[in-house]
This record gives sequence, structure tokens and C-alpha cells, in this order.
Amino acid sequence: MATQIAPEVDILRREIQEKYTEVASSPELTFHFHHGLPLAKILEYPEDLLAGLPPEAVESFAGVGNPFSVGEIAPGETVLDIGSGCGFDCMIAGRFVGPTGKVIGVDMTDAMLERSRKTAKSLGLAQVEFKKGFAEELPVPDNSVDVVISNGVINLTPDKYAVFKEVFRVLKPGGRLHLADIVVYKQVPDEAKEDVDLWTA
Repeated sequence: MATQIAPEVDILRREIQEKYTEVASSPELTFHFHHGLPLAKILEYPEDLLAGLPPEAVESFAGVGNPFSVGEIAPGETVLDIGSGCGFDCMIAGRFVGPTGKVIGVDMTDAMLERSRKTAKSLGLAQVEFKKGFAEELPVPDNSVDVVISNGVINLTPDKYAVFKEVFRVLKPGGRLHLADIVVYKQVPDEAKEDVDLWTA
């Protein structure tokens, strides 16, 4: 099997953390990708999912799709969001699972974790928690999650096999994956794979 060409993992993670720290701390800036409420509307999140969310819940959102369009999430279920960012999808999932359920957001960027924790607290969503961690090393027990969601994050990881291995480790038997992400349909040139800037968004 051919060796995957990618930047050094520590360098890549640092660059991604720096980029999304900026998105978390300065959402009013313009980036080379859409973000915030305008992006949520572009991605066709229904208005009923957006209703009642404060600006801080959505202004740093930087996903690529709507993972809730894949299937339903039921009250009482446990949901894991890989790369939860500002917690936008976690707040929505928290409404679906209700007080008897649980939502765990995992992110590696401190500024995003701080923002998401404050938002969950302000909304009174005690069933929503956030943990620092990597997609390839999820801080979640085996067979403990009903639904894994992820929105535009797995494409940022250099070892996608490790991520999916973790997904299937944490899912309960019969669990579901609601995935929104970017895919390519042709070979990516080696020089592009080595370009850190192209990996960070």
C-alpha cells in the first residue's frame, strides 16, 4: 500500500488550531471559506433548527453540510460530534436528545472549546459536554455512542483510516454515522498533499 503524503501531523494540527482559533475569537473577519449564520442558511439548515440559537452558537460555525439531513436523532440517545468547533451542531443535537440524552463534542482547539462550553451553559443544555481530543484518538469509551456526527472535519485529518476505526470503536452495535464532509473524485497531486494551507480548510 502506498504511503500517504501529508504534512507532519504536529505541524498540521498546529496550523488548523491557529486557523480555527481565529475563527472562534474573531468571527467578524472574512476567511477564505464561508462561516456563521450565512453558511448555515447556504447549507439549508431548517429555520426551526436555527430558531432560538444565540449568535455565539452559530457565528463561528464552519461546516460543509447538514449532518441532521442524513437521519433522525431520538430523545435519550447519545451523540458524539467529531470536531465540534463552536458547538453549533451539538446545540442542535442537544435539543433532539433532550434531558435524558447526552451529546459529547470533541475538538482540539481550546478557543472553540471555550466558546462551545459557554454557549451550552447559557442555553441550559446540561446534557451537552465538550472534551479536548483528536479525531484519531477519541476520549470516549467503546460501544458507548448511538450516533456519531461530523461536519467538515475528517477531510482535515491526515489519517482517515484511524478516524473511521475510532468511529466504529465508539459506536454501539447498530449505531449510525451522520457525516457531512468534502470528497474528491480525482487524484490529488503530491505537491497539493504537502501544502499545509490546503489542509487547514
